[in-house]
Amino acid sequence: MSRSALLIIDMQNDFVQEGAPLRVRDAGTIVERVRQVLEVFRRSRLPVFHVLRVHRSDGSDVEIFRREIFRQTPFAVEGTKGAQVIAELEPEDGEYIIRKTRMSAFMQTELDLMLRTLSVDTVLVVGIQTPNCIRTTVFDAFALNYRTFLVEDAVAAQNEDIHRSNCRDMAAIGVGMVKAADVEDVIRTS
Repeated sequence: MSRSALLIIDMQNDFVQEGAPLRVRDAGTIVERVRQVLEVFRRSRLPVFHVLRVHRSDGSDVEIFRREIFRQTPFAVEGTKGAQVIAELEPEDGEYIIRKTRMSAFMQTELDLMLRTLSVDTVLVVGIQTPNCIRTTVFDAFALNYRTFLVEDAVAAQNEDIHRSNCRDMAAIGVGMVKAADVEDVIRTS
């Protein structure tokens, strides 16, 4: 029997809120649909993973290509409001927090081990941003043999063209593309 889990990627204050240091322009447009998907998983009592980018205050764990940006405007710093999940999606007891320092939620995190321990074989992915953290997480999930679905209207990028192009690319390798309104049916039939 199949078991699904929800991966909510980087829905943090520093990436979603107006005026945030690394705000993804279209992030605000998906909050309600991400919340809708989250509620489906909560009602179904299926595992929810809030995957958060969190960095040391000195920036020593930031990717080389982002170090200058971090020096000028630190983002997702451990212990700050900016690194926290946005209020609309605040984790509840029993939901999991995965901290990452790279784009993929799987890279040097405990996510794969936790999913396997929970007998999860299917993941649905929502959050930001489509060409970076979403895409790398989806590709890694697919490579690790998880049935992988992208909730395409609950992920966002800096603009619609970038978003659509990356969705087409993920669909081309066999990732399931679903809408937030169809998530309940997907987890019931998966």
